[in-house]
Amino acid sequence: MNSCLTQLILVLSSLLLILSGVEAVEAGDVTALLLGVVLSVTGICACLETYARKQNGQIGL
Repeated sequence: MNSCLTQLILVLSSLLLILSGVEAVEAGDVTALLLGVVLSVTGICACLETYARKQNGQIGL
């Protein structure tokens, strides 16, 4: 889990470094992009958790 968190931090920080160098991108665009990335990652993790619980028989769907 620690490795996953480290990779996520590296990806987000690299996005910040790349986007800060682009002068045409405004602060609102960067904020919207980062919010979209965070929500997407959270959604994927939630789906994976539901799938894992279903496979283990912890929830009955």
